Amino acid sequence: MNLQQLRYIIAVNRFRNFAKAADACNVTQPTLSAMIVKLEEELDIRIFDRSNKSVTPTDAGMKIIRQAENVLMEVDRIGEILSEDKGLIGGKLNLSVGPTVAPYILPKFIKHYRKLYPTVDLSIEELKVDFMLDALLRGEIDAGIAISDNMRQGVLEIPLYTEKFFVYLAESCWRKLPVFKPENLEHESMWIMKEAQCLRDSAFSFCKARAKGHRIYEAGSIETLIRIVDENGGYTIIPEMHLPFLTEKQRLNIRKIEGDHLSQRRVSIYIKEDYIRQRMLNTIVDTLKAYMPEGMLSEGIIKYGIKL
Repeated sequence: MNLQQLRYIIAVNRFRNFAKAADACNVTQPTLSAMIVKLEEELDIRIFDRSNKSVTPTDAGMKIIRQAENVLMEVDRIGEILSEDKGLIGGKLNLSVGPTVAPYILPKFIKHYRKLYPTVDLSIEELKVDFMLDALLRGEIDAGIAISDNMRQGVLEIPLYTEKFFVYLAESCWRKLPVFKPENLEHESMWIMKEAQCLRDSAFSFCKARAKGHRIYEAGSIETLIRIVDENGGYTIIPEMHLPFLTEKQRLNIRKIEGDHLSQRRVSIYIKEDYIRQRMLNTIVDTLKAYMPEGMLSEGIIKYGIKL
C-alpha cells in the first residue's frame, strides 16, 4: 500500500468514473486501474463494485476511502507546517465560492489574486453551501466563501463582510411609493430567490414573508429576478454589489429600506477547525481588500486578517 494508491481510490470515489479519475490524477486509466486492483488484492477486499454504467464503493470500500482521506490530509499537513514556518506562500489553493456570492467577487478576485500571488496554483469551484462544507470536511478544498450562519460540526466560520440589500421596484410600484418601507409593500407582488435573499434576522424577514407574497421565484439569479420585476411588476431585493450591473434606467428603481429593519446579508469564510495554513488564508483576505467597497469588510478582518 502506498500514498498514490490512496489518492487513486479517493479520486475514483469522487468522480465515480475511472477515466475521469485517471485524468484528474494525471495518469493513464490502465495505470490507475491496475494500482487499485493491486491494492484490493493486497487487502483481500473489493473496494469498488464495477459495471459498464457505474462505479460505486462497497460498504467496506467506503470505510477504507474515508480513512485514506484522513491519512492524506495528515500527510499534506507536514508540507503545510513547513511552509508556514518558513513564511512561504506557494503551492495549491483550492477555494469554493457559493453561487449567490460568486458573480460579485470572483471576476475581480481572480484578476487581483493572480497579480498578487503568481506562485500559488489557484483553483476555484462554485458549490452550494452544503456541498461546500462536505468538501471541506473531506479535505478536498482549503476554504469556502458563502452566506453566514451555516453551522457544521468540524467547520469553523469566520465573518468576512456584510452587504446591504436594496429594494428594486417596478415602475408601477415606485411611482406610487417614492419612499420604501417594508410594511407598505406586503400587498405587492414579491419575488424571492431563497438562497440569495433569505434574511433570517430581519424585522421584515423575507424567509417568513414568503407566505405573504403572491408569487415566489425560488431559483435562478438576481438578474433574472430584476427582469421578472420589469416585466411583471412588484418588487425584489438585491445585494449592494449588484448595483453596478444595473442600467441607468434601472437605477431609478432602486430604493433604500428605511426604518428599523435589518436589511443586509453577512458572508463568511469557512475552513476545517484544524486548518493551519494561516498565511494562505490571508492571501484571500488581502486580495479582497484590494477591491471590495469601502466599509464592507469586517473591521477585524481589515486590521488583523485571519488568526488561527
